[in-house]
Amino acid sequence: MRTQVTIGRIMAPLATEGARLLTFTRALTTRVPLPIVVIKQGSSVIMSSLSLYFLLIGVCGPCLGFRICAFNVPNFDTVKSSNYKVIHTLTKVVSRCDICLLQEVKDVQGKVTAALVRSLNRYSTRYDVSYHYKSIASGSLGSKPQDTGQYVYLYRNETVQVTDKYQYVDKKNAFFRDPFIVRFKAKDTVIEDFALIPLHTTASDATSEIDQLYEVFQEVKLKWKNVPVMLLGTLNAACGYMTRKDKANIRLFSNPGFYWLIGDKVDTTVRATANCAYDRIVVHGEPFLKAIKPYSAQVFNIAKEYKLSVTRALEVSDHYPVEVVLKTKSSGQLQAHIQPFLLIVVFAATCVLNF
Repeated sequence: MRTQVTIGRIMAPLATEGARLLTFTRALTTRVPLPIVVIKQGSSVIMSSLSLYFLLIGVCGPCLGFRICAFNVPNFDTVKSSNYKVIHTLTKVVSRCDICLLQEVKDVQGKVTAALVRSLNRYSTRYDVSYHYKSIASGSLGSKPQDTGQYVYLYRNETVQVTDKYQYVDKKNAFFRDPFIVRFKAKDTVIEDFALIPLHTTASDATSEIDQLYEVFQEVKLKWKNVPVMLLGTLNAACGYMTRKDKANIRLFSNPGFYWLIGDKVDTTVRATANCAYDRIVVHGEPFLKAIKPYSAQVFNIAKEYKLSVTRALEVSDHYPVEVVLKTKSSGQLQAHIQPFLLIVVFAATCVLNF
């Protein structure tokens, strides 16, 4: 009886601190709804405390940060966007991202993109999340009508703003779909100001196009005075389209300062018959690399995450999205709140073990 009373006194501050931490976490991020954890007094209190701790680490860890995604959605046109299952899955995918680059969009009139933005904003309202999406798109790119497509950026208006944009002028005819570069400002991220250079290569010319991407990179750095740069998209940098030997002739590999965050052995394809790292994310410069949350660059397996059959997943795309998370300034604030909570947990556990 004495032990239970003592534990109750010890754990009272823990309950208060835990509740305060949950409230803070809810205010800090609304991307993943947190369940209410009841901290009980008595013999189960330590397990409850540890459960709360692991919950916060597991749930808040992925939530914190600024997520940039790239998703190849083949032939995303009015017909495909009229498929409710496709638009619903795509809405869930994009709603995870602060910025999402879509490729292979066929939407010159802007109706498909507008419909997706409306779906995203309805989704945000439904789950009581205070984010609203906007879009910015290139014109139709590509010389063959059947292979034309657009780059479309979808972004959260509350977390990031577009500060500049321009369509790369390909005087050498080096690209099938010329990059459409956008400069963003995300004031809550560690890096704040950065440019995204997208590219969807033609598979048969992947090696040449990836190498020529270096010319685009140089032009962007000159135009925007050494702004940090991320290159992303379906580079087709794998499975015969780019070999290990080819890397010696690609300046994004041979020149220093480029970091390929999605590695050669990563599978970004849906079909089991393929195992290829077609979709990539590359950053330039150590400052940008240090602004990336460690181990956050990954494939988002929509089939696994949303329990879709391969057939259902293929209705959306034969590619999986790739993503990376930028560190935010609020990450340190959360750590400052977690530390006293952890100290209380350790102190309480020590006291109980000594009885």
